[in-house]
Amino acid sequence: MPDVTHSTDSSRQRLIGIALIAGAFFLFSLLDTSAKWLNHIIPTMETVWSRYVFSVIFVMIVINPKTKPGVLKTKKPGLQALRSLFLFTSTLFNFIAVNYLQLSQTISIAFASPLLVALLSGPLLGERISRDRFIAIVVGFFGVLVVARPGFGGIHPVAILSVCGVVCYSMYAIMTRHLAAHDSTETTLVYSGLVGAILLTPALPWFWHNPPDVITALTMVALGAYAALGHFALIKAHRFTPAYILSPFIYTQLIWMVLLGYFVFGDIPDGFTLLGGFIVIGSGLYLLARERKRQGLTPAVAD
Repeated sequence: MPDVTHSTDSSRQRLIGIALIAGAFFLFSLLDTSAKWLNHIIPTMETVWSRYVFSVIFVMIVINPKTKPGVLKTKKPGLQALRSLFLFTSTLFNFIAVNYLQLSQTISIAFASPLLVALLSGPLLGERISRDRFIAIVVGFFGVLVVARPGFGGIHPVAILSVCGVVCYSMYAIMTRHLAAHDSTETTLVYSGLVGAILLTPALPWFWHNPPDVITALTMVALGAYAALGHFALIKAHRFTPAYILSPFIYTQLIWMVLLGYFVFGDIPDGFTLLGGFIVIGSGLYLLARERKRQGLTPAVAD
């Protein structure tokens, strides 16, 4: 006779994990939307500074040497710093790009990140790239070309910064996977925003503009909250639910970005953006399905 209690608990944990992952990417959507809005009021570098300084403050309130003794000790300080630098560079490129691109365009390009991680995992992590994986990666990058349409009257040339941001974020993701074997999740989370805060704070007098009103100031603080809470929800989601179940819900961010782009900025994505976005998403889901099959995993069903 099946254990009904265990089945109920397992299903509840899956639902909690799915809710957390969906919430995380909603917060990340609010982060990009707020950054795009702030860039019309204050310098982009000040927006980036706000995202990192306030996120570090929020994280350190919860995770610090007092609440988590030894949290600042890392076995790979150089790799932690390089990982944080890649995240900072990715954010900088993305925040510049959203000045000129629709949110739906930036996220459609950003969805190529899992594909690039799969491609780079071969030479950097020693993972074998199968023919199916390679084909899915090529198709996914074709989807990015559909969104950008370089040389065919496509979107603003600054889209190249979105692509550079994807490369940086992919390196950040690969280093995160590598560091998981050496440092705790809390340690890696604390170090995530440090480079951005350390690099930009001394330069603050050169780009600082006083927020013109309270709403602007609160939105600057909110950037850090969205980032900190989003990453916290992401980590907690993976503690409740296996990654292969959570991964497809990453793509819910396209829905949020389209809706927020429309209601906040009046942007309506064109057919090429939606088509390219769906090609990239389809490639990512196919890659996920092949990986799940290779590992002998089956989709989650009611026990």
